[in-house]
Amino acid sequence: MLIRPEKMIPGVSGLAADVWQELYSVAEEASRREPKLMGILDDVVLSRTGLGNAVAVRLARKLSRRDMGRDELEPLIRTILKANPQTVECMAADLRAVVERDAACHNALEPLLFFKGFHALATYRVAHLLWQEGRHLLALLFQSISSEVFGVDIHPAAQIGCGILLDHGTGFVVGETAIIENDVSLLHEVTLGGTGKEKGGARHPIVRSGVLIGAGAKVLGRVEIGECAKVAASSVVLSDVRPHTTVAGVPAQEVAAASPDEISPALCMQQSIDSES
Repeated sequence: MLIRPEKMIPGVSGLAADVWQELYSVAEEASRREPKLMGILDDVVLSRTGLGNAVAVRLARKLSRRDMGRDELEPLIRTILKANPQTVECMAADLRAVVERDAACHNALEPLLFFKGFHALATYRVAHLLWQEGRHLLALLFQSISSEVFGVDIHPAAQIGCGILLDHGTGFVVGETAIIENDVSLLHEVTLGGTGKEKGGARHPIVRSGVLIGAGAKVLGRVEIGECAKVAASSVVLSDVRPHTTVAGVPAQEVAAASPDEISPALCMQQSIDSES
């Protein structure tokens, strides 16, 4: 099934409230331990009433430019997220994914404040909602600023599911017709790109749920990365990848297979390419 970001997966509803409670508690403790951070902690978390508001503030602080200042960006993002609570649920799932899969992350406050992979993905989610409303130029403005600020370029028409870990993020590129399903982990300098200049049609990859794509991997054309597959770092994928398999090389070749009931590579984050990974 192709997952649209505004269509939540079963069982995720209400996650935003849980994540918000965790965030607020951690922020309160952080404000006591590190008073020099009180300004940003209060502005982004402690003076806010929910995750959507907090994300709106954080993105506005990061994305504000002469083209559009914080005083315009913050209410715009807040209004969009208020009208699309399922997108806030997706953002909560993204935060939870970072905490559970990134060994360098200790709590959800860290990615909300500081991780540009999460910031870029959240910016894409706002731009995608604008794109769906037909506000294409404004969506492209968000894409452009995100590319400048975070070094991440995701076309707002791409379809990205929930529970995504965009680790580091630098150099990550996603084309217009790409599809990424739920619970996928992607490292820096991954490209989900096309193979030519033809316009229209489905010309970018499909990444199914549970996939792990290593740093620097390039997936080109309308190829499908099957469920719970693994793409090794720096590989170039030009053809479909079977579910529960590992591919590596240039061009990528299948190097290992896993049992269909083995845990998702995206969740365990084991990047070795042997069959025991």
